[in-house]
Amino acid sequence: MSWQLRRLPVCASTEIELARWLEQRQVAGLPLQRLAVTARRQRFGHGQQGRPWLSPAGGLWLSAAMPWAGALPGTASLGLAVAVGLAQQLEALGLAVQLKWPNDLLVGDRKIAGLLPRLRLRGQRIRAAQVGVGLNGCNRVPPGALSVAEALGCREGHPLARPDRLLPRVLTGLEWAAAHAQQPCQVRAAAEARLWRPPAGWLHEGELWQVLGLHADGRLRLGRQGRELALQRHF
Repeated sequence: MSWQLRRLPVCASTEIELARWLEQRQVAGLPLQRLAVTARRQRFGHGQQGRPWLSPAGGLWLSAAMPWAGALPGTASLGLAVAVGLAQQLEALGLAVQLKWPNDLLVGDRKIAGLLPRLRLRGQRIRAAQVGVGLNGCNRVPPGALSVAEALGCREGHPLARPDRLLPRVLTGLEWAAAHAQQPCQVRAAAEARLWRPPAGWLHEGELWQVLGLHADGRLRLGRQGRELALQRHF
């Protein structure tokens, strides 16, 4: 199944544009296909819990929808599967990628990409997966972040960091995620192998905890002085 793409020069949010497209297709009675909206620049991009996401020209700002196999029980975590699929594509460029739970990708402890995964449900069955991706390509980045261009050793831009070169990689990463929807153990193992474990510990409610790993459903396992807890994703 190929992708249908809409490329916009600028928009308020690719998430909004994708939602409109999905609604139009539903009204027209069209079946779900792989759809993706990209924008050269977003005016009101957002990430986890609605936080603003800077989206200047030079980055890849994308929202996608795709079929996602299976019912809720036994289905791989969408967020983990997408993170692994995208990490593999960046690793093919020679980058050492880590997954900062729940939805950031890091290179050298600096954020290079953010993900916003959501499942569209119909009853207890998954109708589709919807994913927002913000990937720093050759754009300016805020403190603590990193662009693909800089990670490749070229502050002024790198051909492989251009959005048009990154787009096929991101779509391939999403395809990998969808293909492994029924393999939660493999997805979790691949995510755990890349899991970011801060040396000083994970700060939770004023205490530092050790990162132990991941539950099959994508929750983060933390341990402290014989205690253990699991953090739930909140998007």
